[in-house]
Order: sequence, then structure tokens, then C-alpha cells
Amino acid sequence: MKKIVVLFLLIGQIALGNSPYWSKTGHRVIGDIAQEQLSGKAKRAIYKLLDGQSLASISNFADEIKADRKYKEFSAWHYVNIPPGKDYTDIEPSKYGDLVVGVQKCLEIIQNEDNPKEDRVFYLKMLVHLIGDLHQPMHVGRVEDKGGNDIQLQWFGRGTNLHRVWDSNMIDDYGMSFTELAHSFPKLNKKEIKNIQQGTILDWVKESQLIADKLYDSVEVGEKLSYRYSYMWWGTVETQLQKGGLRLASVLNNLFK
Repeated sequence: MKKIVVLFLLIGQIALGNSPYWSKTGHRVIGDIAQEQLSGKAKRAIYKLLDGQSLASISNFADEIKADRKYKEFSAWHYVNIPPGKDYTDIEPSKYGDLVVGVQKCLEIIQNEDNPKEDRVFYLKMLVHLIGDLHQPMHVGRVEDKGGNDIQLQWFGRGTNLHRVWDSNMIDDYGMSFTELAHSFPKLNKKEIKNIQQGTILDWVKESQLIADKLYDSVEVGEKLSYRYSYMWWGTVETQLQKGGLRLASVLNNLFK
């Protein structure tokens, strides 16, 4: 019976065009990078809240709970849809919430030490994941195609879509473990790291939105993608993963001053 249920869930995910956000590997990369950049105080506070678990180990929590319908209210937190030429402040927030609302809620709950530990832990795990999603450009895509999920493509002969190409196809086919990938990026000096960490959540959303605009123009529906596409865009994948990790660390360091 368990096998039947699992198969049903997998079929349902494929039909809906769902895929792991930034793939499990991508989120763990971001968590691993952030872990290395935590201040001593933040590291101790997070260690205590997570009972010793690493940021990488809990980075996919927000995707894993989707299997439980009692967490359905958090589904809309993984993305935000912004029309071309508009800013987040120009749109009416969804009544179901969105990525920006989700991040803000997490920060509000975590920073209040009077909240129960259970709640602070839950929203810390959510925050780690959402900051990762924020840096996957197609999570700041357009509502009419569900962030690229409705733009059907071929990836090395396999059916996929623009969203999945960026979520998982390129990262998973690169073939590195999350630790290998996290330590393969260019080494940055303190000034470069500080420059990346500057700005607000809305600034980072805008940055991803501008990249998403380019990605929409990078393909045609039904196009067969392979090595050439990965060669052209892998640098952007690396940059966004690295930025996600460094900015996650900055957010957490500010939370646990």
C-alpha cells in the first residue's frame, strides 16, 4: 500500500509540473555556505535551536512538509509572481501570502525569544529554505506560466519545463555533491562578501526578477536544451547559489546579534 501511495504522489507531482525547489542539492549548498559564514553568537544560538543539526541538513524541510496537508497554507510562500516592468511594491499581495510575506513572518517569529522554541525552530527551518528559493530566479517569475512551469522544454531528450531546468536539471546533472559544489565556487574576500550581503529582501527579489526576465527570453517553447544551455547559464546558477548562502548568513547573523 505504501508503494502505491508514493507512486500516486510522484505521478501527481509530475502532472502538476512540480519539482524540488533548487533541488535538494541546491538548498544544501546554500545552507552549507551560510553555515561557514555564521558569527559565533549566531552559530551558538542556531545550534541550540536545531539541537545540533546543520543548516544544510534542515534546508529542505519546507519542501518535505508539503506531503502533509496541514501545512498547505505555506505552499504560496515558495514564490512571488511579479509582472514584467513592475516592482513588488506595485502589486497587490496574494491573499495566500507569497515569498516576501513568508520571509517577513519567519523573521518576526524567530526574533521574538518569548515565542515557544517549537515555533522558532519551525520558522527558522522555513526561513533557511525560503531565502534559497528567493535566489532561484524562476521563483520570482510570472503568474501566467506559473513561474515557468508551463513552458515545456526538452532537457537532454527528457521532458521538462523552464522552472525545472533551473530548479534541478542543471544542478543535478552537474554531478557534484552539495559539499563539493559549495566549496567549488570562487573564493571571495571580505569586501566582496559584504557587497553581496548588502541590500534588503526586496532588493534581492528585484535582482532575481531581472534575471528571470532574461531566462524567459533564453528559450522557446519545445526547445531541446543540452550542453550549450548549461554552458551559457551555469555561471548564473553558481552566482545565485553563492549569493543565497552568503545572504542567508547575513540574515541569520542579524537575527542573532
